[in-house]
Amino acid sequence: MSKLLKPDGYTALLDLSQTEQAIKKIKDFFLSSLSTELRLRRVTAPLFVLRGLGINDDLSGTERPVCFPIKDMGDSVAEVVHSLAKWKRLTLAEYKTEPGFGIVTDMNAIRADEELDNLHSLYVDQWDWERVLLAENRNEAYLRRMVQKIYSAILRTEFYVCETYPQLKPFLPEDVHFIHSEQLLQMYPDKTAKEREDLICQKYGAVFIIGIGGKLSNGEQHDQRAPDYDDWSTQNESGFGGLNGDLLVWYPLLGRSIELSSMGIRVDKEALLRQLALQGKEERKELYFHQRLLGDTLPLTIGGGIGQSRLCMVLLQKAHIGETQASIWPDSMRQECKAAGMQLI
Repeated sequence: MSKLLKPDGYTALLDLSQTEQAIKKIKDFFLSSLSTELRLRRVTAPLFVLRGLGINDDLSGTERPVCFPIKDMGDSVAEVVHSLAKWKRLTLAEYKTEPGFGIVTDMNAIRADEELDNLHSLYVDQWDWERVLLAENRNEAYLRRMVQKIYSAILRTEFYVCETYPQLKPFLPEDVHFIHSEQLLQMYPDKTAKEREDLICQKYGAVFIIGIGGKLSNGEQHDQRAPDYDDWSTQNESGFGGLNGDLLVWYPLLGRSIELSSMGIRVDKEALLRQLALQGKEERKELYFHQRLLGDTLPLTIGGGIGQSRLCMVLLQKAHIGETQASIWPDSMRQECKAAGMQLI
């Protein structure tokens, strides 16, 4: 189990009743703001998909999906989604969505292999969004514009929450700093990826790390990514590989960085084939999703996920994600949290 962080003298600034009301306010306000910024319309999403179609998100490729047989379909196996990265692209094709517009949905998932701590839970809830783009917009400049729009929505939501609950004081910086994972490695060559994230976030407050999934000059990845949704291998304007990344903020309460969003320009045919070869997973070319992409029946897109409970945790200045979502925790963790002033839902 990961180490539980317990801030000295922690006291929640909102009680349970206020917290539940504030969670609803944040989710409504942020969804409206995000949808306006990115021109997204809300759609209904699945909780599970059929195994064997290549639709489920494989994340880093090691997480086991929760699955079950479907009695009325000859015991075909369904998998609870990890995210909706590929499902959204299929949906945009079905809706014939025009470039510059997209969709957003409430994604709920179960990640049974998650290590439980202040930030990680078995239950995952995200705003999963996807937007159609033109081929000429598959570049770093476009990625940065989308990140800035998302961060603007986060800042507006922080202002709204702090105006509603004056005991909360805003702490997020006005601007987000961009850096490539290779540049970050050169700045802190003797640190781990997580240590590098903490150092750069403590310096700038809000950071978007570009290029996550491809190997860096030290032969390692900043973090793992599946080969078939984000494009982490195409060279960008900075001369580095990667058209994806993570948005992180410095969280003074816990003294560490927190990832709020993972997003990126999605693979086109060339990037898909290249990344499948790099990871030795070329057999996936025969799956339904991959055949659709290789057959030019899916649009070019950009998309990502934004953690709902995690954003609520940060904006409500809570010390544990269990204070903003209902999940299962070990009894020992519940006892530790209670003693440290963290009231888990």
